[in-house]
Amino acid sequence: MAPPIYSALIISLGLGTTMTFASTHWYLAWMGIEINTLAIIPLMSQNHIPRATEATTKYFFAQATASATLLFASISNAFLTGEWDILQTPNTLTYSLITLALAMKIGLAPLHSWMPEVMQGLSLLTGLILSTWQKLAPLYLIYQIQPTNSNIFIVLGLLSIIVGGWGGFNQVQLRKILAYSSIAHLGWMILILSFSPPLALLTILIYLLMTFSLFSSFMLTRATHINSLATTWAKIPILTISTPLILLSLGGLPPLTGFMPKWLILQELTKQDLAPIATLAALSSLFSLYFYLRLSYAMTLTMPPNNPAGTLPWRLNPRHNTTLMSLATTSTICLLPVTPAIMAMLPL
Repeated sequence: MAPPIYSALIISLGLGTTMTFASTHWYLAWMGIEINTLAIIPLMSQNHIPRATEATTKYFFAQATASATLLFASISNAFLTGEWDILQTPNTLTYSLITLALAMKIGLAPLHSWMPEVMQGLSLLTGLILSTWQKLAPLYLIYQIQPTNSNIFIVLGLLSIIVGGWGGFNQVQLRKILAYSSIAHLGWMILILSFSPPLALLTILIYLLMTFSLFSSFMLTRATHINSLATTWAKIPILTISTPLILLSLGGLPPLTGFMPKWLILQELTKQDLAPIATLAALSSLFSLYFYLRLSYAMTLTMPPNNPAGTLPWRLNPRHNTTLMSLATTSTICLLPVTPAIMAMLPL
């Protein structure tokens, strides 16, 4: 892809999300999401392989369905209330339609089936954009229309945590595993959103940090299959240490950063007299932890069937700019001790 076209698409991605963030009008917010969708489609199909074309087509149909539902619900809400204001969604039917449309946009269970298949056909860089930046605008709208009745968020959150854990059990393709990991983490965000929005925001930020670190590690080694992780030691030895720690942080093990949001969410759910839901969410997260441990085992405790011939790749001194990745990885591993400071800054 020509650099000017690539730059224009990246700018359009930023413009669409910014438009949604800045709008209080449903139609403008919908336009921002559509700009986002139209900008990422050429990035998905730039490899010109059948799998990428298939993934792009599936993504387009899923997003078009969600966008049509969102526009229909917004028009219905304007017809009933006489206003296009995002905060004016008192009708239960239109609110439910808007929530389900936005849930399909970001891939929450049970509207998640497009997400793993689309991720499998994309490059790791485009998958990173889909797993992080493309989630922000719909999540902002979900944040804006918080309900008085939180049951729909609880159901979507628990289903996403369970499906995200079960779905990744028998996967060997890293991109599908990352898709199910994204579904599970989005479930934690949605589960706590109606009770503590600042805590949901903290969870989103930490999710973005951990996901960027993991995708960056896989991009450096060009790993797309679980078996290819065994050769990491021959390519970039330091990743054999850092990547398992990132995976365990995603699983929510202490004393890593990923433990912080899960700990605070379970604490808040218990305060809201929702101890059974907190218990179910904690037990369901063990499914996700299983496949994170599986990836860690494949990277650190297995060897390739044949030793690489010739000079090991890490001795060739490849020039990778890893400054941003190093900062993100350090934050992914070491931020748990600053939890009291974060709690003091945010009204948790």
